[in-house]
Amino acid sequence: MSDDPGASPATYTHGHHESVLAAHRWRTIANSAAYLEPHLTAGRSLLDVGCGPGTITAEFATRLSPGRVVGVDAAADAIVAAERHAAEVGATIDLVQADALALPFADGTFDITHTHQTLQHVAEPVSMLQEMARVTVTGGIIAAREVDYAATAIYPLSPELELWLDLYRRVHRGNGGEPDAGRHMTAWARSAGLRSIATTASVWLFQSPAERAWWGGAWAERVLQSSFAHDAREGGHATQRELESISAAWKEWAANDDAVLTMTHVEVIATPDRG
Repeated sequence: MSDDPGASPATYTHGHHESVLAAHRWRTIANSAAYLEPHLTAGRSLLDVGCGPGTITAEFATRLSPGRVVGVDAAADAIVAAERHAAEVGATIDLVQADALALPFADGTFDITHTHQTLQHVAEPVSMLQEMARVTVTGGIIAAREVDYAATAIYPLSPELELWLDLYRRVHRGNGGEPDAGRHMTAWARSAGLRSIATTASVWLFQSPAERAWWGGAWAERVLQSSFAHDAREGGHATQRELESISAAWKEWAANDDAVLTMTHVEVIATPDRG
């Protein structure tokens, strides 16, 4: 989820190439929003900001029914993908193309306002949290989860994959985002004026053959075909030959039975400050 930042000055690093949307479809409540599970009570309303292809959003709708679930994304391609997924799984959700920094909802509309992997892509993450708080009811929940790329562990770490990690963080920052957003989460929530902030952490781990094939295969394609590849070349961060070597390295990593990758995420649950 949380695939596009909205119309902020930052540029979404991944873009919406099919390889990116396919990767984002892997995301579920279990692997990406487990920290929020105790609060998913039937009948509650929820706004999913940066919903991407809507896999988590659709699950929210199933859990919260008959509560209203709305997904927002700035990208038309993401909204189309989310509509398709909702139809496939029979989920009832409303989908709106909108700016995460100017949500088209009245104050105090939703019981829960959620975002996943979106704050890292906006130039003003504190402003986005404040906007999420605005549309959340008094006593409601603001929930956010973000990765910290600098805490990523890759084994074995070849020179090409070490270059990928450095390159990704440089491109991401060049686009106006913060690739190490995880470590900033508590500070951002405090700066946004949120209250009752609870901070936790969780990890994505890719080790099984299927997990390695999914992650390694996705990045072998994304490093050549997505907006990331374009920005890396055009920004002078990497040559086409370097990108091709990184792509090959991800394929080699995926085929290695000893290979492991972990990505640390930080989550916050908070309430809006109503004074």
